[in-house]
Amino acid sequence: MQNDHWPDSTRFWRDKRVIVTGGAGFLGSFVVEKLAERGAAGIIIPRSADYDLTCLTATRRLLADTTQSQADGTVKPVDMVIHLAARVGGIGANRENPATFFYDNLMMGTQLLHESYLVGVPKFVAIGTVCAYPKFAPIPFREEDLWNGYPEETNATYGMAKKMLLVQSQTYRTQYGYNSIFLLPVNLYGPRDNFDPDSSHVIPALIKKCFDAQVEAQPAITAWGDGSPTREFLYVADAAEGILLAAERYNDSLPVNLGSAHEITVRDLLATIADLTGFDGEIVWDTTKPNGQPRRKLETTRAKALFGFESVMPFAEGLRRAIAWYRQQAMAGALTL
Repeated sequence: MQNDHWPDSTRFWRDKRVIVTGGAGFLGSFVVEKLAERGAAGIIIPRSADYDLTCLTATRRLLADTTQSQADGTVKPVDMVIHLAARVGGIGANRENPATFFYDNLMMGTQLLHESYLVGVPKFVAIGTVCAYPKFAPIPFREEDLWNGYPEETNATYGMAKKMLLVQSQTYRTQYGYNSIFLLPVNLYGPRDNFDPDSSHVIPALIKKCFDAQVEAQPAITAWGDGSPTREFLYVADAAEGILLAAERYNDSLPVNLGSAHEITVRDLLATIADLTGFDGEIVWDTTKPNGQPRRKLETTRAKALFGFESVMPFAEGLRRAIAWYRQQAMAGALTL
């Protein structure tokens, strides 16, 4: 979507050098691809083996290593940091590692934003999470409701750690005039997702269960909870587009939701995935396992108004693409779980 007061994407990015933390990951790989398509001058993808962003010295080294010397003898930092790196997982991983998820995500974000401000990086794009919303926030989740309660318990520490980036963004803008933005994507899905059953989110976990059961002729699969919670899902390439539109066009610290406005129960989601993968066996619901947050659905008008973002991928087609990718990888033996 182009508008007279918004810059042309190619013109905006052609002289920009950008650090994309988590750029080798699921969402990050799509952001990097779209940056390349837009002609970004330089895309830097720090690997955790080289830069442990929970460590302050590594964060400082990353920013120092990516500065450029100028003709006048000064050094110029990168033009933007897009911070996607996070320690993430499904309900099980969050329940087993609440302290780790809190500490690692807090340290990565807080230190990177602070050090980016200190060295003069012109803009910082912080990615939050729908898990930051209160457990019983009114539906649809509006950005104004972020502080009206505590997040759902099974992923609260992750959500709170990421929400601190919003506090930091707003206070650094107030005190220092620093340009950082904070985006709240809903649950993502699509090709290249994490299908490890120990750490995956709901869609890849259910795709793997159904596909593997169908291939192995298993008579039944087991799913967590009772299937009643609802979720909204955003196709990963749409999320990447929303992030880059905000990076180009949005310069404020009001939080902004990124979603699709498509809500579905987990029970209906599993039925759809079973149908698309060809699994026709029994589905057993393990009600001793937690459901997680009762409902998730975002109000998305702010993103459209402020930087022209709307999702475009139909949900069923996005699921087909995710399943096709998993099928191809699984049959080729290319998955490393």
